[in-house]
Amino acid sequence: MLFVSDVHGAMDPLRRLVESNEQIVILGDLANLTDYRNGEGAVADVLGLEFARASADARASGDYAGMRALWMERVGENVEEVRAEIGRAIERQYDEVAVALVGGHGLVIHGNVDRPRRLRESLPDGFRYVHGEVVDMDGLRFGFVGGGVETPLKVEGEVSDEEMTSLLDGLGAVDVLCTHVPPAVRSVRRDVITGKEERGSGPIRDYLLEHQPRFHLFGDVHQPQATTWRLGATRCFNAGYFRATGRFLRLETTMVHVGRIR
Repeated sequence: MLFVSDVHGAMDPLRRLVESNEQIVILGDLANLTDYRNGEGAVADVLGLEFARASADARASGDYAGMRALWMERVGENVEEVRAEIGRAIERQYDEVAVALVGGHGLVIHGNVDRPRRLRESLPDGFRYVHGEVVDMDGLRFGFVGGGVETPLKVEGEVSDEEMTSLLDGLGAVDVLCTHVPPAVRSVRRDVITGKEERGSGPIRDYLLEHQPRFHLFGDVHQPQATTWRLGATRCFNAGYFRATGRFLRLETTMVHVGRIR
């Protein structure tokens, strides 16, 4: 069973992963709004690469006010029109996701960049959207909760702490917890390239400490200070950043191995 996260439009490597004929679990962020390394993505498709890079730099530094100012200067009164154009660019990405996944099989949750309804609709036969569900596989109980931590942007893929707590409570105890976001533990939520500390999820941290699942698999932070961590009895693993690295995790009953698709 292979786990990936933060695909962000990397369709060719995803197709090659599907061709392995192994079960694939995608832990969110299939869409690519903006690649923070080079600006590529839906925003650049609509507003140009230079603007996308400037906006990405403000977002990466946590300067939401500066990011909003850039957008207002660039978009002006055409906010809804531009938002619709970006939405159509993301729709096209999900069409590409559908093609890339054809012939494979697995499970999917959404990330903070994703549009959950559109993602769910794009999945071909063989793939199942499992946000908020428990699935029994290979003698283990897997719990799935998608979504990103709430930010001032209030985008569709975000989940509030209150909703996250409710979803986790609904899972009960599991052997493997699968989420998009990491727990609120500094070393796994700090991006060493941007220098930014992502918020991480307090409810996920609390769930791990209470229920002590065997493994916690997640993504979201692209260049974390630590890709593995232990929280109590739980071994935590960041599965991403698939777009940049082709990294995946292979889960066996008692072990997690790192692999890469080229």
